Formats: sequence, structure tokens, C-alpha cells
Amino acid sequence: MNLLTIFQRFPDQEACIEHLERVRWGDNPHCPHCGSAHVARKGDPGRIGRWNCHDCKSSFNVLAGTIFEKTRIPLQKWFLAIGLMVNAKKSLSSAQLARDLDMNQKSAWYLQQRIRAAMMSDEGDLLQGIVEADETYVGGKPRKGRRRDDDTPNKRGRGTKKTPVIGVVERGGKVKAKVADDLSGKGVVKFLKDAVDPEGSLLITDEYAAYNAASGIFTRAVINHKQSYAEGATHTNTIESFWALIKRAWYGSHHHYTKRYMPLFVAESCWKYNQRKNADPFAYFIRGCFA
Repeated sequence: MNLLTIFQRFPDQEACIEHLERVRWGDNPHCPHCGSAHVARKGDPGRIGRWNCHDCKSSFNVLAGTIFEKTRIPLQKWFLAIGLMVNAKKSLSSAQLARDLDMNQKSAWYLQQRIRAAMMSDEGDLLQGIVEADETYVGGKPRKGRRRDDDTPNKRGRGTKKTPVIGVVERGGKVKAKVADDLSGKGVVKFLKDAVDPEGSLLITDEYAAYNAASGIFTRAVINHKQSYAEGATHTNTIESFWALIKRAWYGSHHHYTKRYMPLFVAESCWKYNQRKNADPFAYFIRGCFA
């Protein structure tokens, strides 16, 4: 859904509330606290979308338990921010979003992080079929000739001080990735077990020794990048393409991730990749807020 459509369909707070009520409850509103359907809309015209529960005596609205709960930002701006983010292939900086929505940068950043947190919760099923696994390192590019404090040359790839990210992608399907705390054989196997169904799956990796620990669990093929980057169907080009999207977002929009918040940025890239064939990712995201 583009921005013009969002403006037209959701011109004010009341229209946004009505849409969220249809998505969450349909024709059967119920209390989010006790689950009772014995509820009634409040008659106070100054409090749009408020309901009373006759069983637990609580007052609530459709935003309870979602990323929108207790927000003071108008819902139309939330909807516009979601529309901008799901359509921005290489992500969107908080400064740019603040300019687009006429708000301060801190509010825009807070809004984005809650949206990314919702994207992070959309895990999905285990991957199957031909699955490529790889790791990458996200961070600043070392300047030519620059040395570290211990006077040793800066390294690229494995051994660098950049933040490691591990991921798997199903050919023609979805991707799963996360910031890696452990790239030893034990850590790699744990990640693969949580992401890939070993039954009927072919795991393709490069020659990194840590993946050898998965050989007894997964049917595995190895591409040796010192010799070639593809041998027929044996390659990791799909996951490499996904890494390019993450790094383009880093270079082009964000320039820096703290390790604390980096999982949210990785989750955003995964969500967008997984919804690349979805004709209406905005509607899918809104439904996911109530899943």
C-alpha cells in the first residue's frame, strides 16, 4: 500500500481505530484482559475507541497488547511510517522518517524500533529444501593502511572486529538470520537446528570448518570459494545476495549499528526479504500485530 492510499483510507484517528478493530475483532469484540465478549463501547465521544468489559470491569481499546499501546503519536503517522518502512528496500533512517512525518528524530527512532520489534516476532516455520548457510560481518570498512591499537593490520572477514551475523536462506523461499554470539561448530549447529528442517533438506555451505559439525545432522554440500563460486547448483549466491541488502542498508541509510539494537535491523531485512512477493506487505504487517 502506497502513501497516497494510506492518506485516503486513514484520514484521521477514528478511521485508523476502526480499521484496527476490524482486523483484530471483526464482528466479535472481546476484552484483551480476560477474553470476555461481554463488552460495550464507551459513550464518551472524547475517547475514541474505548470499550468497557462487564466481567473484569476494565476499560480498554484495540491497541492493548500491541506495538501501538499507550502511544501518543497519531495512528495515521504510525501507518505512514509502516508504509514507508515496508516499501524501503534499503531501509530508512530515523532522521529521514522524522522529516517525512514532521516529528523529532527521537520519536521517529522509537517508532521505528517498535515496528522492527514486531517484524522480529514473525519467525515462521523451519526452512526446507535446498538451503544455503553463510555468515557475514557488518560494520565500518577499515581504512587503507590503518592499524589497530596493538599495531596489527586490520582484518577483513573472519577475525575482524565487525559484528558477525549468521543466516540461512531457502532457495526461492524465506531467510532467517541473527547476530551471532558463537560461530564455533556448537553455535552454528544450534542456529541451524532452530532454523532448518533436516528432513529432506540439502544444506549448502562454504568451506568454513565450523559447518563440519552439521554434517552428521544435515545432508551437506560444500562449495570451496578458493576454487570457484559455483559448481552447478552448489553455491551460496542466494545468501550472499541477502547479505548485500543488509550491507546496503548499513552503508546507505544507517552507517552504524550498536550491538544492542543490531538484531532489530537484521530482523527488518529478513522481514522485507520474506515479504518480497507479497502484494500488500502493509496489510500483512498490521495483521501480524495481532497474531
